[in-house]
Parts: sequence; structure tokens; C-alpha cells
Amino acid sequence: MSGSSVGSAAAPCRFAHYFVICGIDTETGLEPDELAALHQWLEADRQGRDPDTAATGENFEQSPLKRTFKSKVLAHYPENVEWNPFDQDAVNMLCMPKGLSFRTQVDQRDPQFHSFIITKEDGSRTYGFVLTFYEEVTSPQICSAMQTLYQMHNAEHASTNAPSCSSSSSSSMDSLASSVDDGESTTSSSSSASRAVGSYDSSRDTLYVSKALCLITPMPFMHACRCFLSQLHWAVTAATTHPLPLESYVYNILYEVPLPAPGRSLKFHGVYEPIVCQRPGPGELPLADFPLAEAFTLLGVENLVQVFTCTLLEMQILLYSQDYQRLMTVAEGITTLLFPFQWQHVYVPILPASLLHFLDAPVPYLMGLQSKEGTDRSKLELPQEANLCFVDIDNHSIELPEDFPQFPNKTEFIQELTEVLLSFGISANTGAPPRTRSSPGSTLSTPGRERKAAALRQLEDDGCNGNLAGEELAVLELLQGNATLERLQALTKRTGVTVARVDALRAGVKGQPTEGQGSQTAGEEEELRNAKLNVQLREVFATRFTTMFADYESFVIQSAPDLESWLTNREQMHNFDKASFLSDQPEPYLPFLSHFIETQMFATFIDNKIMSQWEEKEPMLSVFDTRIDKARLYNIRAPSLRSSCYQRCSVLKESAQAIEQRLMKIDHTAILPHLLDMKIGQGKYEQGFFPKLQANVLNTGPSTNKWCHRAATAQRRKDRHRQQTEHLSLDNDLKEKFMQEARSLGKNLRQPKLSDLSPAVIAQTNWKFVEGLLKECRMKTKRMLVEKMGHEAVELGHGEASITGLEENTLIASLCDLLERIWSHGLQVKQGKSALWSHLLHYQAREEKLAQQQADSPVPHIFERRKSDSSIAMPSLRVSLIQDMRHIQSMSEIKTDVGRARAWIRLSLEKKLLSQHLKRLLSQQALTKKLYKRYAFLRCEEEKEQFLFHLLSLNAVDYFCFTSVFTTIMIPYRVVIIPIKKLSNTMTTSNPWVCVSGELGDSGIMQIPKNVLEMTFDSAFRPHTHISAMFKCQNLGKLTTVQLGHDNAGLLAKWLVDCVMVRNEITGHTYRFPCGRWLGKTVDDGSLERVLIGELVLPSGEDDSARVCRTPPLQRSPSQGRRISITSLTGRDTKLTSAQIQEGIGEAMNNIIKHFHKPEKERGSLTVLLCGENSLVAALEQFFHHGFKSARLFQKTVFVWDFVEKAVAYMESADQLGYLQETTEPLGITCQSLCRYFNAINSTSRNIGKDGKFQLLVCLGARDRLLPQWLPLLVECPVILQMYEDTAMLRDTCALSALIGVLETLHDFPITLEASLVKGINL
Repeated sequence: MSGSSVGSAAAPCRFAHYFVICGIDTETGLEPDELAALHQWLEADRQGRDPDTAATGENFEQSPLKRTFKSKVLAHYPENVEWNPFDQDAVNMLCMPKGLSFRTQVDQRDPQFHSFIITKEDGSRTYGFVLTFYEEVTSPQICSAMQTLYQMHNAEHASTNAPSCSSSSSSSMDSLASSVDDGESTTSSSSSASRAVGSYDSSRDTLYVSKALCLITPMPFMHACRCFLSQLHWAVTAATTHPLPLESYVYNILYEVPLPAPGRSLKFHGVYEPIVCQRPGPGELPLADFPLAEAFTLLGVENLVQVFTCTLLEMQILLYSQDYQRLMTVAEGITTLLFPFQWQHVYVPILPASLLHFLDAPVPYLMGLQSKEGTDRSKLELPQEANLCFVDIDNHSIELPEDFPQFPNKTEFIQELTEVLLSFGISANTGAPPRTRSSPGSTLSTPGRERKAAALRQLEDDGCNGNLAGEELAVLELLQGNATLERLQALTKRTGVTVARVDALRAGVKGQPTEGQGSQTAGEEEELRNAKLNVQLREVFATRFTTMFADYESFVIQSAPDLESWLTNREQMHNFDKASFLSDQPEPYLPFLSHFIETQMFATFIDNKIMSQWEEKEPMLSVFDTRIDKARLYNIRAPSLRSSCYQRCSVLKESAQAIEQRLMKIDHTAILPHLLDMKIGQGKYEQGFFPKLQANVLNTGPSTNKWCHRAATAQRRKDRHRQQTEHLSLDNDLKEKFMQEARSLGKNLRQPKLSDLSPAVIAQTNWKFVEGLLKECRMKTKRMLVEKMGHEAVELGHGEASITGLEENTLIASLCDLLERIWSHGLQVKQGKSALWSHLLHYQAREEKLAQQQADSPVPHIFERRKSDSSIAMPSLRVSLIQDMRHIQSMSEIKTDVGRARAWIRLSLEKKLLSQHLKRLLSQQALTKKLYKRYAFLRCEEEKEQFLFHLLSLNAVDYFCFTSVFTTIMIPYRVVIIPIKKLSNTMTTSNPWVCVSGELGDSGIMQIPKNVLEMTFDSAFRPHTHISAMFKCQNLGKLTTVQLGHDNAGLLAKWLVDCVMVRNEITGHTYRFPCGRWLGKTVDDGSLERVLIGELVLPSGEDDSARVCRTPPLQRSPSQGRRISITSLTGRDTKLTSAQIQEGIGEAMNNIIKHFHKPEKERGSLTVLLCGENSLVAALEQFFHHGFKSARLFQKTVFVWDFVEKAVAYMESADQLGYLQETTEPLGITCQSLCRYFNAINSTSRNIGKDGKFQLLVCLGARDRLLPQWLPLLVECPVILQMYEDTAMLRDTCALSALIGVLETLHDFPITLEASLVKGINL
């Protein structure tokens, strides 16, 4: 049977798939690394030179010992496993990410362990575990080649006077290359002179080269693989021969050691001591063998929680460390803690030097970058940093993006994690406090010598890293030098007796002397301790998600009848009711949750939930659902789950016990290593050299093996199940196609393909990025439109389109992030943290230079202007990208480029100019070509046009994303007061004043000077006069009311005002406040001031399609026709039926009740609902006017307030005569309250008219819950007989009782009145 066929059958249950040896190929000799040549090609392309003619010669300035030479896979066993085909290039690159490394006898040559991960296109993962050590170079040709290279290097160095330091470049890739290359550009000329370390002379020095031993496994048994490789290395370096040939141990782990069954433990044997591993059961958290304690110690608890939060929100995360294993430990630790969610984007824990261009990826990623010793963080420039979380592992510090939401209950969460760590004797106070992008970018660097000494001390004492302290090392060398002891130990090994102290020293840990056969070694104790700590830390994280998403299933929308239709329509479907879910969560959780439920990992989690009704449930989802069901079983119901009270993990002890029981009681012991049928004399043993293994033995597995049989049976069962599934449901290829489309945009780019890194493949990768960015833009704009316009709400039967402010803010922040990623893609030279703002500054500089040139020339520059906003009186607002930039630059509140870019995006979106501005920005093609490489998204013409079109669709809805966020900035407002044009008496001699109020405050009373009279002409050249004034005050938010009045001075002390227009001069939002009433003592209702309710004006430049699909407008001031008490200019009164009036009251009350059922931050203005059109005051006016005898007596109009005044006068006279003393006490108190309120309103210093006073009485009565009590008093007054007809609704007992009942529902709500309404009222 061939090796490959055996391998394929056994692969699903074999512990290891491959054993690999990488190193130098003595036949081909020293070869410059091809990947370094590729890097030169990329750099030539970046700098605009012809890549094909770029210099490919040697870099003689760099020390040969520090150069990159090509490594090679020397051998791998077996040749191939069908289940997991061997990817030679990828394995070679990840085993030796920097290629071959050379040393001499004076250099440090400690063995190093690291691990890596290969993610395939379908998302499955393979793990690699590597031990790198140094072997003496015995080939004379290679020693001679190195000697020649040193002579050439010294000659080049001597001919150069200046230090060999390349000129610094601001290029992101230049600085990245300098951080990962082991060049000597930072070394002074004096230090690169002749010295012992870093030089080579074949006559006096011994040359060593790195070699890597690697195990490739299907599951991350990190501890077991590390122990096996360490023992293999000790066997090679030991003074005496090992008990069996090395082939026996390699053959054993490849073919005779199975994977532990779920919920079971396994013991197998290395060269010197047994190795134990265990696998969680079906209901437990998935396997995670990387030590979480190390990740927490390296970063500190708070920093790790912050990085974890960034990962959940799918930001770009870059890990930075000198140590490959630290990169892997932190990356795997963070992704392990995501349960039940899974990272869906690019995941490269160890980024090889040849893949640095991948940091340019405009998608979320989690990558690890190796730093060079002594590299300063401030010198490391990255392609984009606007949404980057930078994790400096070695310096225990992190840098966070701006606008970063905190994880719910973060303080209590950190406290619980700290307690778990302390219970295992681990201090949790490591790590520097996190820094945001606004803080200085330099890291907390220690002097190089100090840091190196600290690192050496740490490595010396670090048992986990396979290094031994000095004393133990001496003991071990003594034991290794004693041949008798070595033979004795080999003998005891075969008889089953262990010498734990020696074994413990070999494994690099401090063991305890043990007695008897059944005792645990120190290595096993360490394994048990780490496993218990790992699972307890993970349980704390899992409990947080179980608490937060306990009721998630209630909000999953399962609308498709079958899997095929669901997959086909996946993109158009809404699978999760996000608004309802958020409304059900505690307030403190919302900033985080609103962002998190927009991520790809959450979308995939919900997709898996929906698909579980048609196919087998995904394992992690199954475990999570079981935990939620268990929580419900123990009576933890919704009320407690929805509270923001922190709930601690209650299963720490049980989870640790399950691990302990498995490791203490081994369920299975694998076959012991044994002698193989080998040719004697091959694989000659020589101390310090890893022998050439016999391939014919290792490429072929056992012909009869129960593990192979078990795997083959399982495979046949799986094949039968798959065939049945194919007949019953969708074809697998079609399903995969739909799933790739339906899921993550970056998912098919999760892992860069390592086996082929030609320029063509890199170009293809960038093209995928361009397509992905365009698709993401289309999906984001569509989501923003659907949410804003409320299509879902309308379809579900709700009459009002709505979106929560929190949700809207989340979507806009997501759009800002997308634009930053688009502008960062393919940058030539990075300048500043924000690529978009950098581009805008370049544009501004060019435009201002051009404007200066045109100012000197006779031809004036013509600016584009918006059409006038529905009124000829309001001057046009200039549309200018530069002007909007200046507004942002003048805002002292914003300190960073990233913040300015986001503010500019929000302002452009609010002004409905985002697409237009970006189109103008990109119209300067020469600038775009200067700033961006050929493959950049912004240089793909067709995709760029589609992108701008998608952004243009956002103009269909109104956003206040700038006004609502920057609440403290100073904003200029323009106020225009427009008189009614039909009458000749349009102007007044009195002194007008105005007070503008909004959701965030008011401007205060501003006197308008008389000399601001302006004249404009309409399209027929008819002149019109109006008053226009400018003022500046702190942001008022959305405008709600305007108080307009005058001082009644002069001969023409009356004024008929049509409306007031107010415009925000930054955002361009214009509000119209209709009036249509007189202001004057002797006209109308005698009012000298009025409170007007505003409506947002639609710019006349918008087309009809935008008008049709707009968000609903704000309510406005009551129109003139509504007020029946006033004779309109046409001389006709409007009368409503009693049914229409009752319907109006019901509608007004419903609007107020709905207002209070919204979250407090999203309610908007209550004043509009109380006093605007179709408001409560308007509805009650109609009620009071029904059957009202408003005939003119001596040319004087009678108002409802006149009726109230007479009724109050009657009550006061009755009270004086003592009639009210005979009534019941509550009635008497009610009468007194009505009289008190009436007198307070009547005696106010404000010159409000009779209709204004009635409006104020209704508002105060509603606020203080007195309105339903006052109505019976007014009805019982005899005055009603004189002023109302018999058919009036006020005299209808049933109608009155219904009205009182409706008004009493207001008692449940706390009504707060705007200051502009109650100003001057003393109650």
C-alpha cells in the first residue's frame, strides 16, 4: 500500500499529518532568497520605476551573516496525504519566515520554538509546530562562499566613507521592510568594524546554519508537539545515542498515535518521556492549547480585553513582536476567546517578509509582524492607521483607534479575570495603559542595552520557552556527559520506570523528584495547570456572551421555506431584527452591541443558526445553544438577563474538574515506539547533527492499523451521508458558490496564498480587494437607505419610518471606516494617519494655488451655487469642497487627522454633497496618479464610478450626523424675516427681535438692527423686501422654534409676517417657521410676539425622485386656515365636523404617547407635538371652536381666551361671594389652580396674544396634569350658554367625557416644556 493512500485513510484521526525538515541544501549552496527579489520588484513598482529593470544584484552593504538566503524543505514524511495535500512553499516560508540564519561560535544559538497556521480557502485550518536549532556547516563550498561574501562586503564597506545607512523614506513599505530585515542600517560605522560578533573568518570561526523540525497537525496540540520536538532535539545533541533510531519516534507519531477521541485523553511516548494530551467533549469549549496565561501576562488584563474588543468589532489588528511564538500565542489566544463567534477575515499570525504588501489590504485583518531588536515604534509607518489596533507585545502596550466603544461591564469583567489569574498565582498587572490614536505615537521604549539584558534574563528563567536556568543547565550537561547514566536511563525507560528529575531537566522545566511508577512528571503537572487556567479564563469570556445573547433566538428572522431559496435570496433578506434586539438591551451595552451586530462574524453566526434548521448544527453554535438552554433551566430568565448587573461565571470549578479528570486518568495509551524494519547502517548517528532519515520506512504507514480502519469506516459513512444530502438538497458546488457570495467580503482573502507569490498573483489579489470594496460600499449604502427610510417598518404595518440614533451613528461610523480603507488602498507614500484627509489636503493646496493664480488673471473663478431654498429671500449658499474643509479645520475640538476626515464625511453626508465632493476630489487625475499605485481602487475607473453612484443614493434621505455629533461647536446662522407680499403695509417702524431654539439650546434674544432691510427680485423682476441678519452661537441642533416679536414703537407699530427662515451656514440646513399672523397691539389677537414651529425645507435643486422617497418632514407651525377664530385673507372660515375633531385629538395624543415610548435620546422635540400642526393645542382649539359664537361685535373678533377669561372671572366672583366654599374640597382646589394659572399667564411681562395665552394654558395644564380637571369647571360656568351654541362639542356630555378620558392618559408621562414656551411665567 502506498504511503499516500494510507495517509489519506488515516488522516482524519491521525495525530500528525507530516514531519518536515527545513534547512540548507548543500547541493545548491547559498542562494539569495527569491522572496527578497520579489520584495525588490514590489519596491520598484511602488517607486514608479520599471520593476523588470530594477537592480537584482547583491546588497554588499549588508553583513552576509544578516542577509536572507533561501531555505528549502529537505524532507517531509509521508510524501503526501490526500486529506491534506502538502504545500511545500507555504510550509517552507512559515517554518523559516526569514529564510536561513547563519551564526558563528560567538553568537547565541539557543533553539527556538514557534508555531504557525495555514488557513485554506474553505476556512479549514492546519497547524504547524517548529523547533529551530543551529547545526554546524560541514560543506567546504558553503564556508568558502560565506568567506568570499565577507571579503566583498569588507571591500565595499571600506570604499564607502559614509555609514551604510539608506536614506529614510516615508513609504510605509520602506519602513516596514526596515523593521523586519536584519540589516545593519541602524548600526554606526564604528560598530560595523572588525569585531567578534557578526563577522566571519573561515580560518578561525565555526559556521552554523539554522535547521527546522516541524510537525503538521490537524488540531492545535501545542504543548504535546513542543514536548515531542524538544525531546527529538535533545536526542540529537545528547552525548550518547538514544534508545531507538529516530525513525521509530517519527514513524510512531505519524502512523501509530491517533487523535484523542472527543472528551478523552491520550498518552504517547517521545524519545525520553511520555507526553499527555486531552481533547474536550462535545458539550465543552473547543480545543485551545495555546497558553492564555502567557497572553495575559504579555499584555495585561485590561489591554487584552481592549484588543479582544477590537477583534469583536472587526478592526484591523497588527501584532508586533520579536518572537514568532508570542505572535502566535496572542493571536490564537484572542481568536479562541471569541467563542461562539469566529474571525471571518484575513488571519496571518506570522506575516512573512515577502507578504508585507498585504498590510495594504483594505479589509479587516489580524496579522503578526516580527520586529527587529531595537526598532522604535515611532519609525514604523503602516499603510493605514485610522482603524488600526497596534499591539506591541514586547513592550506590553497597545494603541487603539479613535471612537472606540468599551466592552459591556468592562471593570467587573477585568476584576473577575484578574481573580482567576491570581488564583493560579499569576499577577495580572502587566502591560502599559492603552493609548488611542490621538496620543503621541511613540512607544514606551527602554534603552536598547537595558531591554536586551531584560530579555536575556527573561529567556534564561523562562521555562515555557524551553530554556533552563544556569544551575540546572550545568547539572544536565554533567548528566549528559556520563555515558553510564545515559545507558542506565535508557534501560529504565524500556522497563517502564521513569527518572523524573533527569526527564524534567530534559524537557526544560523544573521537575519534582517522584517516587514510583504512577506519579506525574513536572511536565504533566504544568500541562494540567495550564489546561485548567485556560478553560477557566475561556469560561469567563463565554459567560459574557451567554448573558448578552441569551435571547438572541427570539430576534432571528426565519423567512425562507427551504435552504435553496434562502441561499439564493440571502443578500436581500434580513435575518436578524436588530432594532428590536437593541431596544431590549440595557442602556450601557448599546454602544458596543450596536457596532457588534453589524460585523461579519455576527452575520455568519446568525446564518449558521438559520441553516441549522436544514442541516447539522455547527459545533460551536450547538455548544452555545446548549449553554443558553441550561441557563434557562436554572431559572435565569429574561428580566435578569436584560439588566446591566454583572453576572459572574458559575462553572469555573466544574470546567477545571473535567480537564483534571481526563489528564489524571488517561483514557488511552498509544503504541510504544519500536524498532522498524530498517537497513542497518543507514541514518548514521553523529552528535549535534540531525541525521538523514530513511524515507522508504517513513513514507509508508502500517498495512493493518485499527486507526486506519476506523477512519476508513468513518469516511465511508460520511460519503454515504454526503451522497444522500446531494440528492435531497442543493448541489454542494452551488451551495458553496452562494455561501461565498453571501458571506464575508474578505473571507475568500482570509489567508494570502503562500505557494505562489508572482506579481500576477499579487495583482489578482489586489483586484479581489477592489471588487470587495465596491461590493461592501453597495451593501453599506443599501443598508443605510433601508434602515433610514424604514421599509421594513412600513411592511410590518407601522405607519412611521424610523431609525434609532444609535443605529444610524453606527452605520455612518462604518461608512467612515470604509472610505478610509478605500483611500488607503494602493497608496504610494503614506502621510499622516488618515489617507482621505491627506488627499484632501493635497487637493486644497492645489486649489488654493490655482485660485491665487486666477486672482491675478482677469477671468474670475466661478463657484457652483445651490439653488435658493424655496424662497427668493434666502441668498444662495456656495457649494465648495474647500469651504467645507475650512469649516472642519476651524473646529478646535477636533485634534487628529482621522477625526477631521470623519467630521468632513459627516458634514458632506448631511449636506447631501458626499458623492459630489468626492467626485470633484477625484477629478484631479494627475493628483490621484501621483498619490496612488496603478492597482489602487481609486484608479479603477469603472469601479470608482459605481462607488460614487452608490454614495449618490444616500442623498435620498436626511441625515443630521454632523449636527448631532459636534454639539459644542460655534455655528453661524442666517435669519430672514419675510412679510406677506400681497399687502402694501409690509414693513414696520418698530424694533424687531428674534430668539431661535433647537434641541440643544437657544440663541437668546437678539435685537435686529433696522438697517438690515434687503431687497430681492423674483423671476418676474418684482421687488420684495425682507429683514436679514447673521448671528453666531453654539450649535443649537435641529431647530424647533423661533420666538419673533417687536417693541411696538413708531407710527407703523404693526407687522404682518409671512414666515421666518433660518439657515445653518455650515450644514446648509434651512428651516421655515410659518406665521401668517399680525404682530401688533391693535390687530389680530393683540400679540407683540409669537412662538413659531419650524419645518426643514427641501432644497429646490433636488429632483422629484428624491422628494418621493424622503424621510418624513418635521411638523410645523399651525397654518392660518386651521385657526377658525381668525378671518383669513380670503374671508372664508374652515369648519370641521365633530368626528374629524375627535380624530384629530386622537392622532395628536397618539403622537405624544409614541414620543415617550422611544429611547430618550431619540425622541426629538415635544414642542412640535404640543404646539405644531396637528398638535394637541391645535386639536383642542378645534374642539373649543366647535359651536363657538365668534360673530364680530362692533368689529371685534371674539377668541377662545375671552371665554376662559369670563369663566375665570365668574369663578373668582363666586369665590368672593362664598359660593365655592360650599363645594367639595377637591373642586375648590381645582378652581383655585385654574384661577392661579390664568392670572400668571395674563400678568406675564411677555406680549403674547390671546391665542398664545390659550396655547400656554393648555401646555401648562398638560405638564402639571390639571387639564382634565379644568374642563368640567369651564363647562359648568353659566358663561358657556352665552358663548356656545347648543350643538357645541363642549356642551356634549359624551364628547366631553371622552376628551377627559383621553387627556388623562398624559398623566403617565413626564412632560417638560421648552424654555421658549414658559419664559416669564411664575408659578
